[in-house]
Amino acid sequence: METPKFQPVKELTYNQAVTQLEQILRTMQSDSCDIDQLSIYTRRAAELLSECRSRLTTTEAELQNALADLMKKC
Repeated sequence: METPKFQPVKELTYNQAVTQLEQILRTMQSDSCDIDQLSIYTRRAAELLSECRSRLTTTEAELQNALADLMKKC
């Protein structure tokens, strides 16, 4: 089986990262998952999860700051 090629995580949109993570999880759960590729998929899933969490944390902080600024103006 050919080694999968992945686009760098930082180049993906959040939705693309989530979609790719879902695809990887389906592949890993299927009977057709090649055991030799499992570690590659596991590393990629960890990268995607880390990036998604980072973006969510950043967005949450930006939202909290924006709300705090708005409350100060009221």
